This record gives sequence, C-alpha cells and structure tokens, in this order.
Amino acid sequence: MDVRRLQMLLHLSRLGSMREVAEEMGATTSTVSQQIAALSREVGTPLVEADGRRVRLTPAGRRLARHAVTILAAVEAARLDLDPDAEPAGTLRVAGFATAVRRSLLPVAADLAAGHPRVRLRIHEHEPAESLALLASDDVDLALVYDYNLAPVSADATVETMPLWSVPWSLAVPHPASHARTRGDAPAVFLAYRDHDWIVNSRNTADEDVVRTIASMAGFEPRITHHADSLELVQDLIVAGLGVGLLPADQPTLPGVRLLPLTAPEVTMRSHAVVRRGRADWPPLALVLRLLAARAA
Repeated sequence: MDVRRLQMLLHLSRLGSMREVAEEMGATTSTVSQQIAALSREVGTPLVEADGRRVRLTPAGRRLARHAVTILAAVEAARLDLDPDAEPAGTLRVAGFATAVRRSLLPVAADLAAGHPRVRLRIHEHEPAESLALLASDDVDLALVYDYNLAPVSADATVETMPLWSVPWSLAVPHPASHARTRGDAPAVFLAYRDHDWIVNSRNTADEDVVRTIASMAGFEPRITHHADSLELVQDLIVAGLGVGLLPADQPTLPGVRLLPLTAPEVTMRSHAVVRRGRADWPPLALVLRLLAARAA
C-alpha cells in the first residue's frame, strides 16, 4: 500500500473533510479524492461514503485507518532507525565471550544508559565460533571474539573486523612449583612441564592449538587431560595439582597458582569486534562500535 494514501486516509478519519485533508497535506482536494479512490481500488472495497456535504469512513475504512496508525508508526521508526543523523535508537544484539562482556560491553552499557537510553543491548555469552555463526545467520548484530597470535583466525570476506585490546598470557602452574626449570623462552618453560597433565578450553580449540604449537617447538606432545571453559575452574584444577594451563597474565590468581611469563614466542590473546559487511553505519551499531573503540584506546 502507498504510504501517502494511508496518511490521507488517517487524516480523513480525524478531520472528516477532504478539503481539510488537502490543506493539512499541501495537496488539492481533487488529489486527495483521487488517492482515496485509488486506495479503495487497491484494497478492493469502498473506504468512504457520503455524509451530507462531508464524507465519512465506511467500516472497512475505519479498520484500515486503525491499521494505518501502526503501519505509519513502523515506517517512521524504520526511517529514524536508518537515518545516520538521527539519535540512535533500537535493540542491538551482541554475542561475545565472557571477558569481553565484562571488560568492554558492560562499561559501554553504562555509557548507553547515561547518554543514549534509547539504545538497548541484548547480550548472549558465547565462544568465538558460536558468536560468528550467530552473526552469519543474522541472529546477532555484533560479535565480540578473540584469537591468539599463535592461533590466528582469518576474517571472512562477509564481515568487517575492528581490533579492541590484547592481553599477554602465561603458563599457570602450581605454587610452590616443583623444581622444574622456569626460566628461558616459551619452549623451555613448556619443556619443564612435559610430564604434567594439561588443561585446555572445553568450548574453543584456540588455546589448545597454542599449547600444542609451543609444545611442538619444545619437542614433545602435551598430555591434554582436562577441559574447562571457566578460567576460575582452571585455577581450581591447578591448585588441586591436576595440571597446568594457560591463563591471562593481567588477572589476579589464587594462592597456589604461579604465572610463568612466556616469550620467544610470546602468547597474546587478541579481542575483536566483528560485524557483517555493510552494517556498521546503522546508528545504534555505529555508536556502540565508537564506544568500544574509545574504551579500548
């Protein structure tokens, strides 16, 4: 249906006169009459009937006028939603890993509440592969993902990626540690724990790829025994003497956990914001991307 014709019908339902509708919309009375007639033909039923010198809506016309309220409001909302100069408004669906949600997204949520209350976040906690799958199926608008410098993920041509922040990771071992050698480059540090069980992520293979890469450089195959998604649980397993694993170097550790720096090669987790190509100009998404970049700077 033609939006302008619906506008004329809605005005007619309120004003009761085609002349007044014409004045309201800057048209001629003849134009209004022709457009209402065209709308009647379009829906296949009369929408107006004579009422003395004026006209009134038929029952079908009144029903269509009620629908017009909703239709025209939706059209206006869509126009504002897509207008790059409009105040951002809408619900932004975000999928991301827990650390990014805590470190990046929750501060942005506070910024939105303070300065842009018409933008709302809907947050889903997922590992990178899960988030990217949701982005590809258009179930989310923004994915917060990570990879490692030693296990990089190639960006798909259908998405755009914005770097956020990076964090060095260390090898976490029981403390007080055994008398194993803990100095030297990353392969030397790993080699000192070749006989230990190893703990890796249960929902993403990236850190296991890093462990296997450095262990290969040291000349051994790690005994992957435990899988845990929670970094807190990884620490608990280490304290219990059940193995060693990678942990971020910038986070506090439990008593009983020691972090051994890794160099040559270093291990760095890199976080990224990912959107579908061509979507970054949508005002709510553009705003959140700007806020994420400012927080990461």
